[in-house]
Amino acid sequence: MNANDVILRPVLSEKAVMQIQDGTYSFFVHPQANRTQIKDAIERVFEVDVRKINLIRVPRKTKRMGRFVGRTALRKKAIVKLAPGQTIQQLEGLT
Repeated sequence: MNANDVILRPVLSEKAVMQIQDGTYSFFVHPQANRTQIKDAIERVFEVDVRKINLIRVPRKTKRMGRFVGRTALRKKAIVKLAPGQTIQQLEGLT
C-alpha cells in the first residue's frame, strides 16, 4: 500500500479543526492500515515529524432504504500529533 492509498482524507469536524492549533491533525485512513504505515505515509506526503498516533475505528451505522437494510462503510480515524513547531501547510487555512 503506498502513501496515497493509506491517507483517504482529513477530518473536517469542528473538534478536529480546533485541535489543529495544538499541532494535532485528524485523518480518515484505510481500514487495514497500521500505525507504522500511517506514520510513514504522513511523514512522506506532508514532510513533517510525527510524534504520536491514536487510532479509532468509527462504528458502522445501519441505514434503511425502504425495506432494504444496509450499513455504512467501515472507517478508521487517525489522530496524529506532530513535533512541536511543525504544521501541515495544506490544512492551515482551516483555523
